[in-house]
Amino acid sequence: MKGITQATELLLFRAVKFFICLLPRKICLLSGSILGLSFFLVDNKHRSLALSNLKRALGNELPLSSLRRISRNSFTHFVRAIFDSLKFSYLKEDMKTRLLKVKGDENLDEALQKGKGVLIFSAHYGSWEIAPFFLSKKSKISVIVRALDNSLLEEEVLELRRSLGTNVIYKNKASRAILNSLKAKEMVCTLIDQNVLRSHAVFVDFFGKKAASTPGLATFHMRTGAPIVPAFCYPTASQTYILEILPPVEIQPDKDFTLNVLKITQTCNKIIENQIRKKPDYWLWFHDRWKTRPEGEI
Repeated sequence: MKGITQATELLLFRAVKFFICLLPRKICLLSGSILGLSFFLVDNKHRSLALSNLKRALGNELPLSSLRRISRNSFTHFVRAIFDSLKFSYLKEDMKTRLLKVKGDENLDEALQKGKGVLIFSAHYGSWEIAPFFLSKKSKISVIVRALDNSLLEEEVLELRRSLGTNVIYKNKASRAILNSLKAKEMVCTLIDQNVLRSHAVFVDFFGKKAASTPGLATFHMRTGAPIVPAFCYPTASQTYILEILPPVEIQPDKDFTLNVLKITQTCNKIIENQIRKKPDYWLWFHDRWKTRPEGEI
């Protein structure tokens, strides 16, 4: 039964990919928005979760009508971003270049010049799958991902990521591959905005509430000295993209390794929070970000 389900999902994905390949980009974007709105209307569970998260994060700053609008836009943006990433992979090289405007690439150049590799972090925000198209022109880049449950579909997605210049490191065997990439003065990118298990987490403030966050980024920085660089890719009103590369993260180091990891993780999460606040519609509000709670908290 599992094999049939996976094969069906693969065929559906290929059909969508073929459909997107044939259509003009504007129609693809419109189709993604319509499908995202459909999910918003029928998926009561995730719609309620998104609104609950928004109330927790921004409820003291925005009226309920604004929170509902952001929730709806989060759904439409997510599917639209998937469709656009698929379409982007089929565009000619010069068209891809014209669609992407880069801000702050000197920050990445500065980090690469240190010769220790670079740890890039981002979030499930905006058009994150498109960023490696530019980043891979600076140096070889590997992205840390969790493999899809559908192994057939994972092969398709892997091929798409490679077409945009991305090498993939799977989470279940990441440590050695990350260290080897940094040793070779390459870039490693990870998205650090999702909930993790308590046994794998440090708890930092995120929109005013403790959130279980991965300490991996900070740990690899402490072990290798590789600079940590924030980068966010997001769409514009003219249907182009901006890739914004921020200055490397700097903290006042402490003698305590654990405390340093906590301080770095908190700083990086605050950078993500600040980016989300600029355009909250672009974040994945229907992810259960605050699911894992600290020991002893109900």
